Amino acid sequence: MLASLQSIDSLVVRCPNWVGDIVMATPVFECLRQNFPQATITACVRPYAKGILQDSPWFDHIIDCEDKNVAGMKKIRKELKSLNAEAGLLLTNTSHSFLTFKLAGISEIYGYKRNFRKHFLTGGPKPEMEVINGRPTNKIRALPMQDYYLQLCRYLELELPASPRVKLYISDRLAEKGEVRLNSYGIRPGDRVIGLNPGASFGSSKCWPAEHFAKLAELLQAKYRCKILLLVGPGEEDIADAIVAQSNAELINTAADNIDLAELKPLVKRCEILITNDTGPRHYAVAFDVPNIVLMGPTNPLYTATNLEQTIVLQKDLPCVPCHKKVCPLGHHACMTEITAEMVLAKVDLVLNERESEGAA
Repeated sequence: MLASLQSIDSLVVRCPNWVGDIVMATPVFECLRQNFPQATITACVRPYAKGILQDSPWFDHIIDCEDKNVAGMKKIRKELKSLNAEAGLLLTNTSHSFLTFKLAGISEIYGYKRNFRKHFLTGGPKPEMEVINGRPTNKIRALPMQDYYLQLCRYLELELPASPRVKLYISDRLAEKGEVRLNSYGIRPGDRVIGLNPGASFGSSKCWPAEHFAKLAELLQAKYRCKILLLVGPGEEDIADAIVAQSNAELINTAADNIDLAELKPLVKRCEILITNDTGPRHYAVAFDVPNIVLMGPTNPLYTATNLEQTIVLQKDLPCVPCHKKVCPLGHHACMTEITAEMVLAKVDLVLNERESEGAA
């Protein structure tokens, strides 16, 4: 590792803001713990996302990152001062996140040299730029986010995990709580459970239409006599209601239970397969080795192209893809509407038949 880090006793990591990005950053957390086994390591993360990291072995402390106002920044400063944080690693790209650490008195701050903060960081790599016809452009090259984050560890000259993979953890207490909840839904040991994840906090452009989910639920239940777990996050209640209203399938709608990101873990783990928009819970499935089918619309699949052994990505090859817009700028949303329920069912058949063959062997 860098000579300047060899005597560090306390360091803090500014975690990404999005659920999926936090999960894809878990190999970095593992790397830090392996390289700094005696150090106090603190995660600074948005309050809503703390449950993702709950029960993990990487952090000694997890503190709220409410740095959008002066009061929040003062609170972070006070907490980090009490922990004697000497070094900080930014997994976010904003100058604002650098300022939060700087005001907290952290002397060494590392991160990607981007934006205005590139002039003030202690160190960090420059992002790779896209090359067209042998000439570099001003556009940052698209990389899998796991690799993008691990590049920071390479810059710090840390020893990386031999086979980096995303990981999440469930304590006995959380597992028991999940079992109680599943039992309340009428799910028993031996039941075939298929999860549907219809939301996406990014925006409507990532969402497969409710009527498509409704039809798929009917097809799945008719063919597999399965329990269908409709996983619903905050703000996604209307999507869930629309699916339930348009489907003749019996759906277990979790909307009323206000499932948080910790409680979501045992639910995803219980699924035999998860069918999901390109959003956070798909990465939970990867972490728990749950086969998953990702309905991808406006985003570049390269950003999530790691640990795909049990993932099938369904994406239409259209001239407008990827646009990375929160709402379809053309109004037709063809990237999602042209993925049919029958297409998804065919992929489910493929996955479940393969699993049954493996079980028979």
